[in-house]
Amino acid sequence: MRQLFWGFLLPFPLAAMPVTTLAAEYNSSSSLTQNLTSKPTAEKFYTEAGRLVQRQIDLIARIEQALNSPDPNRIRVVRGQLTVQVKSSENFVHRQEKHTQTLCNSQRDLFRKISPASNQLTSAPDQIYCSLYTSSQELLKLSPILDRLLYRRAELALVRELPLISGERLPDPVLTIAPLQYPQLNQPAIPFSALEPKLSTYGLGRQQQIIGRSAKTAIANYAPPIQPAIVAPESALAILTQAKEILTATQGLFPPEIRFTDPWENARVVDRLTYCVSQQEPQIYAELLALPNTGIFRVLQASAYQRPLNTLWNRLQSNVRERYPFPSLGDAKDGFNPILALELAGERFRLVDQALDYSFMVDVGDIPLEELDSNLQGVTSPTRELFLNYQPPQQLRALQVDKRRFVTGKHQNWQQKSVIFSHAEAKLNHTYLVRSLQFQLPEMMLKSQAISPEQLQQIRSSDLVIAFRPVHRRDDGSYTVVWRVLKELPAPKIRQ
Repeated sequence: MRQLFWGFLLPFPLAAMPVTTLAAEYNSSSSLTQNLTSKPTAEKFYTEAGRLVQRQIDLIARIEQALNSPDPNRIRVVRGQLTVQVKSSENFVHRQEKHTQTLCNSQRDLFRKISPASNQLTSAPDQIYCSLYTSSQELLKLSPILDRLLYRRAELALVRELPLISGERLPDPVLTIAPLQYPQLNQPAIPFSALEPKLSTYGLGRQQQIIGRSAKTAIANYAPPIQPAIVAPESALAILTQAKEILTATQGLFPPEIRFTDPWENARVVDRLTYCVSQQEPQIYAELLALPNTGIFRVLQASAYQRPLNTLWNRLQSNVRERYPFPSLGDAKDGFNPILALELAGERFRLVDQALDYSFMVDVGDIPLEELDSNLQGVTSPTRELFLNYQPPQQLRALQVDKRRFVTGKHQNWQQKSVIFSHAEAKLNHTYLVRSLQFQLPEMMLKSQAISPEQLQQIRSSDLVIAFRPVHRRDDGSYTVVWRVLKELPAPKIRQ
C-alpha cells in the first residue's frame, strides 16, 4: 500500500508547474468591465473563457464515467486532469482580478438579490469570470473523494507506480535488477481476479445449456469471477451537479458565435449510431413497416453483447442488450413475449436460443417480404413443407436432441436432400425464413431441479414462422434488418 500511495501522488506536482495559457496574458484590474474596453480584448476573453468552460464541462462528464467504472486507471486520469483544470482556471481568473475570492463572493451575493428579469444589471464578463472560478472550486472538493476511490479500485485491479516528474527511475529496494513497468493509463488496469479461460464452446461459439439433467463442464467446479457492483458516491454526484448547473447557466452569457458541445448528448448520439438503426431508415421502409407484425432493427455481432475476457465491468450499469433489446414479436401474454433474438456470429446469422429455445433458418433468395404470406407462396416446395409441417417433439429430451440436430446439421431425416441449420450465411438483400420455438421455463428447471408433469404442461411457449431481410450493411459488419411474422403456429407442449 506504501508503494501505491507513492505512485499515486507523483503526477500531482505537475499541477504546480506553469500551465500553458490558451491566449495572451491580460492586465489585472479591479473590475473586469473596465478591463474589456476594447473589442479585441473582449474577444480574447470570451474565446479563452469559452475554452475553459468547455473543458470543465467535458471533465465533469469524464469524472461521472470514472465514478461508475471499476477501472482504477480512469480514476487516476481524471484525478490528474482535475488538478490541471483547476490550476488553469485559477491562472485565468487571477490574471483578471488578484482578489478573486472577495470579488466573486460579493458578485455571488449580488446575483442572489437580482431577479432573473433584471440580470442585465450585472455585466456578463463578471458573471462568466466568477462562474468559472466558483465551479472550479466546487470541483476541487472532489480531490479527497477521488483519492479514496482510487484505493478502493486498487482492490480490484493492479495499480502500477507512475514515473517521476523528471522521468528518472528509482530502483526497486529489494529486486534492484527487476524491470519497473509503468502503467499505460489509456488502457484498462489488469484485474486481480484469476485469468478467465477461453473455453471451447458448442456450435458457432455458443455453449449449449442442458435442461433436466446435470452435465459435465469444460473445467470442473469452475465459476466465472463475479463482476463488481459500483455505485457513485452521492456526495460526488452532488458536487458534479452543482458545478454543471453553474457552467450551464454561464453558457447563455457568451456571444452567439461561441458554441458549446454537450458531452452527454454526444455520448447518446454515438451510442445510438453504434448499436441502433439510423433515424432515416424507418422512413425509407415506412411502407413495409405499415404492415402488421413488422419491424426494423440493427443486428450486431455477438461480441457486442458479451463482456470481453479478463476485463472488469460494473454489473449495475446497463449493457447493450438492456439498452437496445431484441424486438418483440407480439403482445405479451401472462408475462411471456417471444423475441427475435437475432445476432451475427462472424459472417452468419443465428438466433440466440437459450435453454430449450431452438430454431432453424433457410436463405430463400431475393424475395421481397411483401410477397410472402402465411402459406409461404413463392418458396420452394420442400422448404415450405418443412417450415409449415415440422412438428416439435413433446418430450423434454427429444426437444434438446432436435435442437442439436439443427445446430450441427447431423442425424437429420427431414424429407429433403439439403441439410437445415439454425444459422445461415449473411447476404445483403436476401430473405431468410425462420421457424422459432421459444419456451418460458421456470427457474427450477434452469437449475436442473425436478418438476411435475402438471408444471410442465403450464410452461408458456410460442411457435412462429418469421421472415427477415438485411437491407443495409455497416462498416463494422452489422446489418439493418427488416422482419415480418408470417404465421403463428399452435404453441408446443411438453408432456414429459
